[in-house]
Amino acid sequence: MTFSANLNIMMKAARKAGRSLVKDFREVENLQVSMKGAGDFVSRADVAAENILKEELMGARPTYGFLGEEGTSIAGEDPTRRWIVDPLDGTTNFLHGLPHWAISIALEHKGQIVSGVIYDPAKDEMFMAEKGEGAWMNDMRIRASGRTRMIESIYATGLPFGGRADLPETLKDLSQLLPVCAGVRRWGSAALDMAYVAAGRYDGFWERRLNAWDIAAGIVIVREAGGLIQPLNPEGDIVSDGEVICANEALFDKFSKIIRRA
Repeated sequence: MTFSANLNIMMKAARKAGRSLVKDFREVENLQVSMKGAGDFVSRADVAAENILKEELMGARPTYGFLGEEGTSIAGEDPTRRWIVDPLDGTTNFLHGLPHWAISIALEHKGQIVSGVIYDPAKDEMFMAEKGEGAWMNDMRIRASGRTRMIESIYATGLPFGGRADLPETLKDLSQLLPVCAGVRRWGSAALDMAYVAAGRYDGFWERRLNAWDIAAGIVIVREAGGLIQPLNPEGDIVSDGEVICANEALFDKFSKIIRRA
């Protein structure tokens, strides 16, 4: 498969930032005994990874805009194109020495996500897609699952923590979904949850109160893998609302009706 220049730039940037994070991840495992020390270390690792991504992406495309999770926002000379970047999705996993976290890079063109990369450095899995070109993991084409029965399907979500106000909504979701499916997983990285839907590992995913950089890359990857993805509010917008639901085509209607009814 021959990828576009922009997607190659995104993959190169993700791998470079990934090498930095893997090195830091080995260090953070030794800092778990000190919550403050580990937290401060991870914050520095996060910022350092975003700086690498900004340098690589903006160096290659200096006229594009840039929106990063660590607060970097650049308008860009070209108002139609913008990088949307999360240098470390799954920070809490990283902090606790759990090898499930990712780098997420999306390219937005005229308000639409046209390219996406989600890179899991710990497992060396690179999920990527471009509009109209299909979705891939490393050198393998990926597709959303072919399951058709809810009771055989597993789903992923995020669970509210730290007293977040959306806990009652999520508990209602789970009370409706758990009796009719094979299970629900909470692995702590929305970007990887969406990549796993695209790869057929999960049959669907939903979550509220996300940020643009958490989900932007996953939008195009899920769509190009043949999955269906919508805002939780059918009249809303995924990126600006920060609410998303996605699944394979056969299960989407059943799954979305359960979650939206809840």
